Amino acid sequence: MKKVYFNGKILTLEYKLYEESVMIEDGKITYVGDFENIKNQDAEFIDLQGKTLMPSFIDPHSHISPFASTLLIADLSGVKSYEEIVEKLEEYKKNNNFDDGKWLIGFGYDHNDLKEKEHPTKEILDKVSTTIPIMLTHKSGHMGVVNSKGIDVLDLKNRLKNIEGGSYGKTSTGELTGYLEEGAFIGVLEKVNSFSIVDLENALKKAEDIYLSYGITTVQDGLTKKNDFYLLKKLAEENKLRLDIVSYIDIKDNSDILKENKKYLKYSNRLRIGGYKLILDGSPQGKTAWLSKPYENEESYLGYPAYKDEEVENYVKQAVGEKMQLLTHCNGDAASEQLIKSYEKLDQKDFYRPVMIHAQTVRKDQIERMKRISMIPSFFIAHIYHWGDIHIKNLGKRAQDISPVKWAIEENMNYTFHQDTPVLLPNMWETIWCACKRQTKNGVILGNQQISVLDAIKGVTKMAAYQYFEENQKGTIAVGKKADFIIIKENPLEIDIDKIKDIEIMETIKEGKVLYKKER
Repeated sequence: MKKVYFNGKILTLEYKLYEESVMIEDGKITYVGDFENIKNQDAEFIDLQGKTLMPSFIDPHSHISPFASTLLIADLSGVKSYEEIVEKLEEYKKNNNFDDGKWLIGFGYDHNDLKEKEHPTKEILDKVSTTIPIMLTHKSGHMGVVNSKGIDVLDLKNRLKNIEGGSYGKTSTGELTGYLEEGAFIGVLEKVNSFSIVDLENALKKAEDIYLSYGITTVQDGLTKKNDFYLLKKLAEENKLRLDIVSYIDIKDNSDILKENKKYLKYSNRLRIGGYKLILDGSPQGKTAWLSKPYENEESYLGYPAYKDEEVENYVKQAVGEKMQLLTHCNGDAASEQLIKSYEKLDQKDFYRPVMIHAQTVRKDQIERMKRISMIPSFFIAHIYHWGDIHIKNLGKRAQDISPVKWAIEENMNYTFHQDTPVLLPNMWETIWCACKRQTKNGVILGNQQISVLDAIKGVTKMAAYQYFEENQKGTIAVGKKADFIIIKENPLEIDIDKIKDIEIMETIKEGKVLYKKER
């Protein structure tokens, strides 16, 4: 059955920005133009009643599988003290069964927001239990803490020496504090799993519901490991996925997933492998991002790299050699330099649209070089609001040009924005507002990198489709593309910038089917 949307603002993001009506059939757009031409069609007519219909959002970078897992654990977002952490964990322990060595896991604390301004230690977590293993994950996902039982279960007692690309928290006498950073933390995550496949399936459905409520119809799994892919593949084979999910395989330890599942290089029941993912450094708010000049109030500390130059060059060669897109996490400008140089060393014309994920402290000279190798910066621009004041403290004047999307626009580059869920909820209107306003929680405006609302919207629609090599299928409203839409009350191009972050999604439509509708 054909459907016709009319009597509203239809924001196409094409050369002609607005149209009067759009007709869809079998999940695709078949007509865009004057309503007069199709008003007599045998179709279901949907009166927008003055509301705005526009392309649905495309998530350029997040982690839907880990996000689903966070829906099953203790939520520590917004905690303000060690005492509050203990209270939340105690409550979670009381409401859940922890027999048979099950881990008690919490996610979302930020030491910058705690009264103590430090990461908690094993002694704090031991107040909750010394017999149940406990792990907390920092909001950034780059560090965490385990209790004494967790240290035992993970066999960490003798690991007092830091590893390359990671470190262990130690007291002045050399005893482990329970704090794990970067590689030391990430390296043990797969050993901490307390959920059944049924639990994870149900959680992933809830995760899809949340993305849909924010108007997103294409989602990323941004560092897929074996357990993650098993879950996604199972749901795809059972035809249970509702969103298009693009998986980027962990190139360091799990590249065999791609070799064994080549059928997923194209969508199969909504799951597709988009390429590989690599992480080169840490987080700027955690002071583990790798910079070319020291952090403020530090004599020499720059953060640190995850890999040596030669290792990064080999990963880049692997991805390009296999004609695979590579998404690479770079928060510090030294990490950005390591990635850019690795591509510049290749005698190659096509690099398969490599993406620099986060690109927070990338410099203007680096942006110019990125253009020459067709590298796409995907900015974590919501950092400006959520951690901008911390960046001012940690980076000084460099914070003014954090997430420099205006430089990318001046170079006529493709760029995208992301929320890095589960670090933040996938609220694209917040991201759009941050790109336009660049205001911190304390009301400070960072630099002169503000962009227009239209350019910000393109970063999570049109340009996000390009990043995924899906520009002929998604991202704008044009004949032949998928009928992936959202309906909203306000036209974002006609309201005050400060109202943009509060726009509500009324409906999310995937290939013509309404998958989310706001309750009245």
